[in-house]
Amino acid sequence: MRRKLTSPLPQRHGLDAARLKLPPEGPWLSLRDHLVERLPRVASSRIDEMLAEDRIWGVSGPLGLDAPFVPDSYIWFHRDLPTEVPVPFEIGVVHQDDDIVVADKPHFLATIPRGQHIMQTALVKLRDSLGLPELSPAHRLDRVTAGLVLFVVRRELRGKYQTMFRDRLVHKEYEAIAPHDPALSLPRVVRSRIVKERGIITAFEVDGEPNAETHVSLVEHRDGLGRYRLKPLTGRTHQLRLHMSGLGVPIVNDDFYPVLRDRPLDDFSSPLQLLARDLSFVDPVSGVRRSFRSRLELSAWS
Repeated sequence: MRRKLTSPLPQRHGLDAARLKLPPEGPWLSLRDHLVERLPRVASSRIDEMLAEDRIWGVSGPLGLDAPFVPDSYIWFHRDLPTEVPVPFEIGVVHQDDDIVVADKPHFLATIPRGQHIMQTALVKLRDSLGLPELSPAHRLDRVTAGLVLFVVRRELRGKYQTMFRDRLVHKEYEAIAPHDPALSLPRVVRSRIVKERGIITAFEVDGEPNAETHVSLVEHRDGLGRYRLKPLTGRTHQLRLHMSGLGVPIVNDDFYPVLRDRPLDDFSSPLQLLARDLSFVDPVSGVRRSFRSRLELSAWS
């Protein structure tokens, strides 16, 4: 097995440098010419600045404007960060030890860097605040969903915890606030086939063999709202939101289901009333049974 190359650049703001592998052949005489063609969204003047400022590195050090194109070589650099609106909610730590961190992610905070959300993510904030550069998530929550997320402290343990989620060895319970329908018979198990296509923001249900399963029960109700306990037996994208909407009781403040509504990224006024409340599993490293409960509350109920 080939050993993975270590980045010559340290983390910046809790983020690893991006790595690019150059193609085995091509018409470019210089690294600069290749990057201008390969990265069309980056202005050529910006590539010139990065090379001049020693911000692009090879295995032996910084590469300048006169660096040649070297086939099959690797380069590293830190991407320019987007302008982000700060998420005005704190991320909590429910548990921390030498192997894992269990965090209480607030609404509107993405789990990992992606797209327009880089610094305003749970991973980057926790790496910085806890001083854990190798921290990585074992699973993810949607940006608009609050609650428990399990992070792994050391890189060599990540596979054990991710496999645990993949093999459905983790018991997860969610809480949701949605309209109360006296005619809806609960508890029940909802099964459907959910499809999520690349480039389309919402998922949808189609005919066919079910690939998503959720146990839905009503805990209590008042003033036309119900507090529901949701136990997903699978982990499809937007599964809980789709299944609640399909029952005719869409989760309060859901901007996707049943109708897609546009919300500005700086609007934090109406959080989705969905919370990852409980997380329990047999630890794949220690063999100890672990159970965690979120300290957050859903505002529409509390």
